[in-house]
Amino acid sequence: MSIGEIAARFGLAPHVLRHWESVGLLSPSRVAGDRRRYGPDDLYRIAVILRAKEAGLSLDDVRRMMTSRDARRRRALLERHRTDLVRRIAEARASLDLIDCALECDHEDFSSCRHFQTMVEERVGLPAPPRA
Repeated sequence: MSIGEIAARFGLAPHVLRHWESVGLLSPSRVAGDRRRYGPDDLYRIAVILRAKEAGLSLDDVRRMMTSRDARRRRALLERHRTDLVRRIAEARASLDLIDCALECDHEDFSSCRHFQTMVEERVGLPAPPRA
């Protein structure tokens, strides 16, 4: 497949694939005129790169993970990112709970709702505002 076909398949700009090649993540074969040709292995690598980026890994970390022959180093890298991802998920869940609380509140101004204020206090660790 050509760079344009691959880019369209994954919803990427062709320059993204060229960049990934320049940093050592991809190495498509070349045909006449130095045109890139992507095969099934390249498709798989692109899918892995995209999933890794969705998980929060940097391109440098993706390259380390994909090129390291040391299984312990790969595992340590993934464990660090897993810990970070678990933290980010917990933060997103807490944010969603706060938004749901505001949306479900019967008060005209949800920010004056004691339940909402308690959720904010717990989230940021601040004392509650004085009651009027």
